[in-house]
Amino acid sequence: MSSSATSTRYTLSARYFKALAHPVRLQIVDILRTGEACVCHLESALGLRQTYISQQLMILRRAGIVQSRKVGLQVYYRLTDDITEEVLYLALGSSHERIPLAICPCPECNTK
Repeated sequence: MSSSATSTRYTLSARYFKALAHPVRLQIVDILRTGEACVCHLESALGLRQTYISQQLMILRRAGIVQSRKVGLQVYYRLTDDITEEVLYLALGSSHERIPLAICPCPECNTK
């Protein structure tokens, strides 16, 4: 591998780990490893303001850790690949099953 390719690989890896190196972002990706979630679900699960969660999601999206899709007014986020799930498993152990939240207004929680 060339020096330039190696440097790029380490730069991308550092960006990835820097994005994960925050307690709230770790909580977000931990929730997302149980499946796709909308911002309102993350807001209810974490007890944090929507704007703050959106800021953290933007950092995770820029690092290539999460991706989004919009359905009507809802924006759903999911992990981009299995690598993050494996990293979280090594760091935090197994994930817990996602439980619908009584105070979450998203269609996902309201159908259960």
